[in-house]
Amino acid sequence: MPHPVDSLPTETLISKTFSLDFFSTSVGPTEPYAADGLIASTSNVGNISGIGIPRCTYKEDFKRILLPAVYTVVFLLGLPLNAAVILKIWRTRPNLSKNNIYMLNLAIADFLYVMSLPLLIYNYGSHDYWPFGELACKLVRFQFYSNLHGSILFLTCISVQRYVGICHPLAMWHKQGGRRMAWCICAGVWLVVAILCAPTFHFAATGIQRNRTVCYDLSTPKRSVDYYPYGMTLTCLGFLVPFMGVMVCYCRMAHILCRPVSYQGVTMATGEKREKAVRMIIVVAAVFCISFLPFHLTKTMYLVIRTLPGVPCETRNLFSIIYKSTRPFASMNSFLDPILFYFTQPRYRRSTKRFMLRVTTLRDKGTSV
Repeated sequence: MPHPVDSLPTETLISKTFSLDFFSTSVGPTEPYAADGLIASTSNVGNISGIGIPRCTYKEDFKRILLPAVYTVVFLLGLPLNAAVILKIWRTRPNLSKNNIYMLNLAIADFLYVMSLPLLIYNYGSHDYWPFGELACKLVRFQFYSNLHGSILFLTCISVQRYVGICHPLAMWHKQGGRRMAWCICAGVWLVVAILCAPTFHFAATGIQRNRTVCYDLSTPKRSVDYYPYGMTLTCLGFLVPFMGVMVCYCRMAHILCRPVSYQGVTMATGEKREKAVRMIIVVAAVFCISFLPFHLTKTMYLVIRTLPGVPCETRNLFSIIYKSTRPFASMNSFLDPILFYFTQPRYRRSTKRFMLRVTTLRDKGTSV
């Protein structure tokens, strides 16, 4: 599940209303600077749309409470859940199904992301202070986006695999290659994710604000305009295209599963197989709607608003708050994905129930002694 990460330090944009050396004052601490790369420095302000624009300040104190709290919960839940999924699947590796191969890679992506959360918890709990160096900053940002888009693509693979099993159960083309083909697809997914997220190493960086080191998320201020086309491309290729593919598969699967009799000469899945498919549709759709959709929707709006000239400072501030408030949802997939595994694997649910029953029995015996 895994996954913003996270926010830029408090950001200051430029507004047409005040002088260049004026910093807006408001209730609570403010941190004025030219944020998001709309301005490289005050010396070239006049080159932006030919108009000199002064500064206004973003208010972001909310993230210093919200983000550490949410990331702590994600870390405490995601670490043991993903470790348990990895161990359970790995123990059955001689007989891994294609679906479990995708789930294993999904859990590995989530586990790697969760391991980076302590740095972010410290960062936001310390008011955006980043003492870990630029390489760690780049790696943490890369881990978030690679986990996010890796999760999306592996969930897409799982959905397509289930779609083929339900809608084309007699077709031979999807059975060729077996587990080896699934491993090759996973390797291809990791390669695509690495290529899509590699520019993060270019845009994410540390900087100095208010005499303290900060770690930028999307981009440094000087590269904000350059980041816009990359950010939109990442959203389209890393989210929109897979999301549309998943929705098409699920609509088709729902259409098939709703038929009580055979369809095109093929007997419909019944009993446990049908129940498993329905559970997967519900859980994966919930993961997309809760974790991925709000983040990408608000990120897209924020990228557009912060790039458009002449947008009032209050509007930019509003969209910044909305976007950064959805970042924790993008991290929640790091513990929602193991729940997906649990609900779509009856065998593991039964083994978990047996384990819990055994623990309860031993506890009761110990109490009765």
